[in-house]
Amino acid sequence: MIKHSLFAALLLTAATPALAKDDTPAADPARLKADVEKLVAFGTRHTLSSATDPKRGIGAARNWGAAEFERISKTCGGCLTVSRISDRFEGPRAPDGVIVENILAIQKGSGDPAHVIMIAGHIDSRVTDPMNFTADAPGANDDASGTALVIEAARLLSKDKHRATIVYALLSGEEQGLWGGKLLARHAQTEKWQVAAMLNNDIVGGTHGLDGTIVDGRVRVFSEGIRASEDLAAQLARRGIGGEDDGPSRALAKAAIRAGEANPAIGLEVLAVRRPDRFRRGGDHLPSLELGYPAIRFTVGVEDYDHQHQDLRTENGRKYGDTVDEMDFPYLARVTALNVALARTLADAPPAPASVSIDGAVSSDTKVAWTPVKDAAAYRIHWRRADKSGWTDSKLVQADAGGEILLKGVQIDDHFFGVSAVSPGGAESIVTFGGLPPQK
Repeated sequence: MIKHSLFAALLLTAATPALAKDDTPAADPARLKADVEKLVAFGTRHTLSSATDPKRGIGAARNWGAAEFERISKTCGGCLTVSRISDRFEGPRAPDGVIVENILAIQKGSGDPAHVIMIAGHIDSRVTDPMNFTADAPGANDDASGTALVIEAARLLSKDKHRATIVYALLSGEEQGLWGGKLLARHAQTEKWQVAAMLNNDIVGGTHGLDGTIVDGRVRVFSEGIRASEDLAAQLARRGIGGEDDGPSRALAKAAIRAGEANPAIGLEVLAVRRPDRFRRGGDHLPSLELGYPAIRFTVGVEDYDHQHQDLRTENGRKYGDTVDEMDFPYLARVTALNVALARTLADAPPAPASVSIDGAVSSDTKVAWTPVKDAAAYRIHWRRADKSGWTDSKLVQADAGGEILLKGVQIDDHFFGVSAVSPGGAESIVTFGGLPPQK
C-alpha cells in the first residue's frame, strides 16, 4: 500500500507530468566529436565492406563499438552485458547475401528484466551508389552521429540503476534494407522482451539545411498513428473510437515532447511529425513498429542533402559528402541529452497499463478503468477535449484506490481519455489510450 506521505509528494507534481528531472547529465560535445571522428577513420562502414580487416570497414567499426561498450561496463562495475547478434540477409542491395551483425549492450534493470527500453543508431554508411562498398564513405551525420549518441547515452545512463532493462544497439545494414532494425526487432520478439520504447537516432548531428537555413533549436520526432501491427478489424476499432492520434508510437512521441518541456536546459523543441518517417523514406524503427513495439525516430530539424549519401567531391565550387566538418556537436549533445532524459524516465517508470476502458454513453460523467500494473505507486488519468491533440487535464490516483475512477461532468463524447502508470519517484510511463481492446 502506498503511504500517504508518498502520495502527497506525488500530488505536488501533478500539475506537470514527471517525465524527467532537470538534472539530466550533460552529454559531452568533445567526446561525441571524438567518437564520430573515430568512426569516420574506418574509411567506409558499408555493410558489404570487410568484416575482418582490423582497420577499415564495417567489421573494424563494430569491433570498436563493442570495445567502447566494454570500457563503459568496466566503469560501472560490469553493469553492461555486451553481445553480438547476426543473421544472413539478401536483397537488391546485397544480391549475393551478407551477414548483418548488431552490437548490443544490455543494462539489466532492477525490476522485470523483460521490461525493455531500446536506444539505437545504425553504424553502416554509404555513398551515392548504394552498392559501392570500396569508396570512402565517412557517414559522419548518417549515421556516426546516431552511433556516437547511443554510446554516449550508455556512458550517462549506466551511472545509475533503473527499473527497466536498457538495450543500447549499434545496427548494421540500414542502408541496404533496414536489416539491422529487422534483426533487433526479431531478437526482441524471440527474447520475449516487453518493449516499452524503441528510440531510433538517425541523422541527429547537423543544423544546416540544403538552402542555407540553420535550425539548431529543434529536433524532429517521427511516429506512426494507425499501427502497422494492427489488422483491419483493429484499425477500424481505432477509427471508431477516434484513436488515430494515440497509438503507442504517437504516445511515445508525446512523451518526448514532455521530456523536452521538463528539461528546458536542453533547449530543444520537439517537432512531433505525425507520420512514421520522412516522406517516402524509412529507418530502423519501422521493423519494431511492424511487430507492435512503440518506436520513434529522432532526426535533425533540417537536412542537407549535399551531405547525405554522396560521393566525396567538389563540383562547380559546391562540396559534397557526409563529413565531420558539416556537423554541429553542441547540437548533437543536446539531442543526446533529450534521449537520455526520455529513456531515463521511461526506464524508471512502470510499464504502461495494458488496456484502458471508458464508459459513459448517454451520461454527463465518464468512468475510466484500467488494468493494474505491478509496482505502480499511482496512475495519472489524462483527458482532453476531442478537438485537441495534447493532453490538457489530468488527475493522479493512488494505486490502492482501485482500478477505476468516475470523472464527474466530463462528457465521453466530447473528450478523449488515457492512463499512465507512475513510479514511487514520480517517473511516468507513456499513456495508454482509453476505449480500445488490448492488442493480441
